This record gives sequence, C-alpha cells and structure tokens, in this order.
Amino acid sequence: MTLDSRKVTPAPILMIMHGESSSAGRIGQLLEKRGHCLDCRKPRFGEALPKTLKHHAGVVVFGGPMSCNDPDCYIKDEIEFVGQALTEKTPFLGICLGAQMLAKYLGASVGKHPEGKVEIGYHQLHTTAEGKAFGPWPSEVYQWHREGLELAPGCTRLAEGAVFENQAFSHGSSALGLQFHPEITYALINRWTVMAQDWKDKTGAQHRDGQLDAHMLNAGIVARWTDKMLDNWLGKRLLMA
Repeated sequence: MTLDSRKVTPAPILMIMHGESSSAGRIGQLLEKRGHCLDCRKPRFGEALPKTLKHHAGVVVFGGPMSCNDPDCYIKDEIEFVGQALTEKTPFLGICLGAQMLAKYLGASVGKHPEGKVEIGYHQLHTTAEGKAFGPWPSEVYQWHREGLELAPGCTRLAEGAVFENQAFSHGSSALGLQFHPEITYALINRWTVMAQDWKDKTGAQHRDGQLDAHMLNAGIVARWTDKMLDNWLGKRLLMA
C-alpha cells in the first residue's frame, strides 16, 4: 500500500452543547457520515474547552434555554471561545444560541421580540440575494427561540424571517450563524415539546401536532439543504462572490 492510497481519517468536530441530554441530531449524523468523530463538550456542566482548535476540523455550538446575555461564567467563556475559532480560522457553525453568541462576540445585540413573540415550530424562511449564491434554501425551517439577533458590521445576511428578521448570516469565509435548527429530527421535536413545560403559553408557539405534521412535510428538504450547507461550511466557501 502506498502512502497516497491510505485512507485519511477526517479530524473531529467539536460540538458544544447546553443540556444534559442534548443531541447533535441530523447535524451529527451527517458529520459522522463524512467520517468525522464528534468531540462533544458541555461547559455548562464543567467540561473544559480545548486550548487550541488545530486538531479539529470545525466547531458547532448548539442551542439551549439560556441567553447569551446571562452572566454565567460558562456563557462568557463560550462567547470568548468564538473568537478563538475565528482567530484560528476554524469553520464555526452557530445554531440558535450559538448564532447569537457569534453575533454577540462580533459586537451585535441579542434580545427578545418587542411584542414578546417567540418562534416555536416551523416558520417560513426567505433567502436574500446573497444567500441564493448557495442554491435553493428550504422554504420552512424549525425554530425554537425567544430572542433574536442583530447583525454586526462585516456580516452578510443570508436568510430572513417575518418575526425575527435575521435568520442566517455569514462572517468571513468560515463562520455561519443559523437562528433556526437544521439538526431537528422527529424524535427531537417529541423530546423538546415534552421536556419544555412552558412552551405552550408563549405567543407564537405552534401546537405540537402542527409541528410534527410540518416536520413530515419539510424534513427531507431541510436534510438535503443541510447536507450541502455542511460541504460549503467545511470547505470554507461562505464568502459571497
């Protein structure tokens, strides 16, 4: 066997999570399909983050019930860690809370809707002219958040929503923030709607049955988009032409 014919094992992906039973869902499945191991860390529960990312192919920061405005030390540490990923030019993907942490690190504000609205369930997504450079996006995506984000200078808006305007944005060639949840699976919707007891009382929250029905219609489309998105992200092809 020659050196060139040996199979190269992809570097692991750092997965930062915020719940005791958090799952990487479809994102994790697609990354493992590409041969990446998942290095899952939960700073909220005392697990340390690596001092360098030179041994990782990328970083994914998932969502959670907390706010990036909270004073907890692990929140501040994670926001600071965003800067490490950007400095080392390691592909960074922020999902929901992770996207808000990226925005916060870059100097943008994060906060609740002025009318107290939330996005829980499937909502329409509108692609910007810049976002269309990546091909067709799903028309509906799964949401679960009560706060939204502003865009910092140097960021490019890729997708918009009716309730919270900024739904997807890029920064440089390798940092991507998504307010929605492309990792969602049927099992995760069932888990979230059972574990989060107060979600039904929020203004704008969709009924559980409606969420599951919409998932059956949109899951395949979102999965195909997510697969292509991960290729762009890992290949550091997020700069607009």
